[in-house]
Amino acid sequence: MLSLSRRDFSDLGEKEILALAISSEEEDMKIYATYADGLRADHPASAAMFDAMAAEENEHRLRLIETFRTRFGETIPLIRREHVRGFYQRKPYWLVRPLGLDRVRDEAADMERQAELFYMKAAERTSDAATRALLGSLAAAERGHRHVAERLEQRHLPDDVRADEDAAAHRQFVLTYVQPGLAGLMDGSVSTLAPVFAAAFATQNTWETFLVGTAASIGAGISMGLTEALSDDGSLTGRGSPVARGTAAGVMTAVGGLGHSLPYLIPDFWSATAVAILIVFVELWAISYIRWKYMDTPFLRAAFQIVVGGLLVFGTGILIGSS
Repeated sequence: MLSLSRRDFSDLGEKEILALAISSEEEDMKIYATYADGLRADHPASAAMFDAMAAEENEHRLRLIETFRTRFGETIPLIRREHVRGFYQRKPYWLVRPLGLDRVRDEAADMERQAELFYMKAAERTSDAATRALLGSLAAAERGHRHVAERLEQRHLPDDVRADEDAAAHRQFVLTYVQPGLAGLMDGSVSTLAPVFAAAFATQNTWETFLVGTAASIGAGISMGLTEALSDDGSLTGRGSPVARGTAAGVMTAVGGLGHSLPYLIPDFWSATAVAILIVFVELWAISYIRWKYMDTPFLRAAFQIVVGGLLVFGTGILIGSS
């Protein structure tokens, strides 16, 4: 029913197109203001940039309103993006907390680019000279918004400030996602080695080994996720959302254990064990790489530490299962 109530852009008159432009500028102004509020605590320079962009959008809105008054009077029809079939839609990223700095910058660039491209394409499809000129002027205005955004970024975000904010955003990403995820991957990959390979060599039954490994992996994932989420709400430590951290830790724990459990769906015991051992080395390499990339740990040291630990647990499982 909602789609039946929408209008085609080609059916809109100049009065409605101006009204649509006004409502779009007003919505974009509010989005930029919301981005500014969401970034103000951790990224004040970027927040100032978005405050200035919101002010620019408001100026454009006021100019469009003045044009509308001159041509059509005081009553502006209520028409928004969602009322027009095929009109670009904004993804509600401004509702997300915490806001990712790079994502916000990309979303802002897309906002201006989408509006410009839409008006340009609409102008190409319009045969009426006056309407074509109007759409062309709106496209030029959106293109001007992009240049304004670039100037505002240069004014409010000099290279040193941007570098500091990028470093802070990277640190927050590591604390909220990488660190809990890495802890989960290490726990899932290493701690489940003993029960999986103990069950494998004790029973030499691939299905039973798969069930043991799956139960251990999922159980460990739930336990790690709850532990991470409930241990710290992030308000004092600045580690971010407990839900995000718990999800990262829980999912990666389960993934780490399931990696060397799934091969035991292969009916042949020795084939399944060979594939599982190969996957264990891939998991240990992945852990070493993440520690090197995000934790500034030398790769060889990281590989040595995790491989030694993994081999100890792996050997323990085989010894117990073979006894």
